Order: sequence, then C-alpha cells, then structure tokens
Amino acid sequence: MDAMAVTLEKPGSIALRPLELRAVEAGDVVVAIHWSGVSSGTEKLLWTGEMPPFPGMGYPLVPGYESVGRIIDAGSDAVSRIGEWVFVPGANCYTNARGLFGGTAQTLIVPSARALPVSESLAEKGVLFALAATARHALAGGDPPDLVIGHGVLGRLLARMAIASGAPAPTVWEIDPTRRIGAVGYDVIDPAADDRRDYRSIYDVSGDAAGIDTLVGHLGKGGEIVLAGFYRNRIGFDFAPAFQREARLRIAAEWQPDDLAATHRLIETGALDLGGLITNVAPAADARAAYPTAFEDRDCLKLVLDWSEFA
Repeated sequence: MDAMAVTLEKPGSIALRPLELRAVEAGDVVVAIHWSGVSSGTEKLLWTGEMPPFPGMGYPLVPGYESVGRIIDAGSDAVSRIGEWVFVPGANCYTNARGLFGGTAQTLIVPSARALPVSESLAEKGVLFALAATARHALAGGDPPDLVIGHGVLGRLLARMAIASGAPAPTVWEIDPTRRIGAVGYDVIDPAADDRRDYRSIYDVSGDAAGIDTLVGHLGKGGEIVLAGFYRNRIGFDFAPAFQREARLRIAAEWQPDDLAATHRLIETGALDLGGLITNVAPAADARAAYPTAFEDRDCLKLVLDWSEFA
C-alpha cells in the first residue's frame, strides 16, 4: 500500500510524494487522515536542522503528530473499530522514510491503542489534542500557573486548561502586540508592564533559553519555573538570585496516555474549548508553501493541512 505523505528531505526541503507503507498486522488499524496539524515548535526545528539528536532522527522523515481521520480497515484483532473517527499522535509505518513523528500523510497504519476515538464534530480542531494533552501533562506535575510565558497555541491551552481545572486565571506575558488578542477569561500583558515579584508558579512555553533570569526575578520565595516548551539552545541562569529565592525548576516533557484521556474528558464535557486557535487551513497538496507560512508568518497561530482531496 502507498500513501501520499509530506516528507522533509533535508533541512529546508519539503516534498509531497507517495511512500510505501508496511504491512497491516493483526492489532493495527488503517486510518484515512482528513486533517493534520503543523507544529511551529518541534517541526520548525526539523525544518531548520536545529533539532537535537533523538533516537530515530534523520532524513528523509515524515513529520507530524497531530492527525485526525477515520479508520477504514484493520487487522483481524481490530476489525470492530472500522468506521471510528480518531486522533492519531504520529505513526511509524513507512518502508522508505523515517517516522520520527510520522503523522502527516494521507493514510496511516498504527497499533489500535494509538488511535484515540474523538468526536467528528470537532473537525480540524481535533488536531489540537496533542498540544492540549501536553498542557495537561505540565499542569498535572505541580501547582497551576500564576504566570504563563508566551501566548501561542500552547500558552493559550495552558491558560484555558488551568481555568477548566478550577484554578484561578493566570496572567500571560506576550512580547508581540499582535498576539495579545484572543484571551478567554485571563489577561495578556506586555512583560515590561509587570512589576509583580511574588509569582509562585511560572510556566514558560516561549522556547527562549535566554529568558530564565528574567523569570527568576519575578518569582516569590520557593517559587517554581516550569519549562513546558522546547528549547534548542542551552539553558542557563545566574545562581545567586535563584539561590536567594530558593527557586525550583521543573521540566515538563511529552504527554502520556492518561493525559490524552483526561484531555478528552475535558473537551467532551465542554470544560475545555478548542475554538479560535486554528488560523490557517491549507490543502495538503499545497504543503510545500504551507510549511514556511506555519513557521515564518507571525499572523499564523496554527496551520492545519486538509487531506480531503486525497480521500
């Protein structure tokens, strides 16, 4: 079986081409993808060639870990799932390309357990499950945020999920005036306008490795900084100010299955709203032009590829 897939041939080079898929095993499902999201964080690092080495890293590779579609076939142990609408957090089903993330393709073959049933009514918003689960994973590790750094999609989801969990609304910092709009139940401010120095919990999703000293200066005694973004550069900070505040540092990594399940419950009950986060939708056939838009256009908050023409 072949499927059209987006491939990063090398840094800065994107193609849309057919790839051969591996054979379907007994516990697998075959998913016809309708929507796939483009990550402006990890995928941008793959695009620029700045991604740190990970197991399975190399080119050509299929990016993407935010896909939704319908199960159209399955192995003998999973045939009861045919027809379900599911979220797929990436795949490794290609014989001639690496699947470090692997979700940006017309058709995916994955173990049944990796296909999460979601509401079809979410449409393209279903691709946001991965980022929402990432936000939930960060929140589950400690106190909710008093302050969130960065008002991109992950920053917005962190603020929304904190409120959905019953915590007070956090303050959000954003240096770009054009990104201070779109807040739902919380305030977004210019960092230069904030003179507060007693934040207990600061969640940073900016990806700015050079900003830790500034955050330490706004912590209260015993406060915690949570690194919930992804940083391509070495993290460093002055020790003395952190020592005086007895600052704590926590790194929140990728979501786990229970984070997806908890996020699913919040969305299904209406406690977590995914609206207003996707700004750009492009046909998958236009992927080569769409990816630079996702990475370089400041007006693009989240870009989604539409695979319907390949159905």
